[in-house]
Amino acid sequence: MSAPDFAAAFRAAGVAGYLHALDIDSGKEVGHGSDEPMPTASVFKVPLMVAFCRQADAGLLDPGEQVTVRAADRVFGPTGVSAMLDDVTMSLRDLAYLMIAVSDNTAADMLLGRVGLDAVNAMLAGFGLDVTHVQQNVAGFYQSMAEDTGHGWPYLDPAELATLRVLDPAHTNRSTPREMAALLSLIWRDEAASPASCAWMRAVLNKQVWPHRLASGFPYDDVDVSGKTGTLPTLRAEAGVVEYPDGGRYAVAVFTRSFSPAVNQPRADAVIGTAARMAVNHLRR
Repeated sequence: MSAPDFAAAFRAAGVAGYLHALDIDSGKEVGHGSDEPMPTASVFKVPLMVAFCRQADAGLLDPGEQVTVRAADRVFGPTGVSAMLDDVTMSLRDLAYLMIAVSDNTAADMLLGRVGLDAVNAMLAGFGLDVTHVQQNVAGFYQSMAEDTGHGWPYLDPAELATLRVLDPAHTNRSTPREMAALLSLIWRDEAASPASCAWMRAVLNKQVWPHRLASGFPYDDVDVSGKTGTLPTLRAEAGVVEYPDGGRYAVAVFTRSFSPAVNQPRADAVIGTAARMAVNHLRR
């Protein structure tokens, strides 16, 4: 059976798109540009979460340790601790939850400071994820964009967008659709960390609040969608897992680059769900 026409779906939404979908249990897969290196934006928070759990499993950190986030620690962002005004004290584990569920940038940078870039990348190499790499925190994203353009958010000028290092996978956090789907499948098979930690990660990914991308393709009461979005100028992405009541489990990663610099592009968001549904339907036939 031929693969779905992903290119046509992406083109109709005004984006270039790259996708990989994997049946977690059978290994059957389908893709479109599966091995294209892409900037991960906030999707990098998934490997950070895995590295955090592995350090907790190894006794290298206490996930219940209380951490105080002060004003000087805050990173630009509209959600979670990033949007708060006062000092906040919470556990490392709760910072990890906020990092995934609402994509809290400050929570991510606090956690990355504790876990360490080297530890995240050593873990990725150990999994054989050779393209996936984390080289900067979220504060680094914003600093590099300001350096490249001479001003802060938003970034709408096409000439300025062409200069942004955060959109060049050679100069920022990166992965491929295939490797992100593989990492999620490790979590769902209890192979990314201890079974208890993997169960916790699945629960946290299932609590993500954003319904406008991957989840929009599966508007069914009996289908569960867990995932993590990522967004930068012209870049929209989500990597997640779709679970059916018959036990079918499918890891899907979709990355898109829009042809327009506009911030609000509902079609570009929705095609992530559309393409994911096309891929999962193909795997289920």
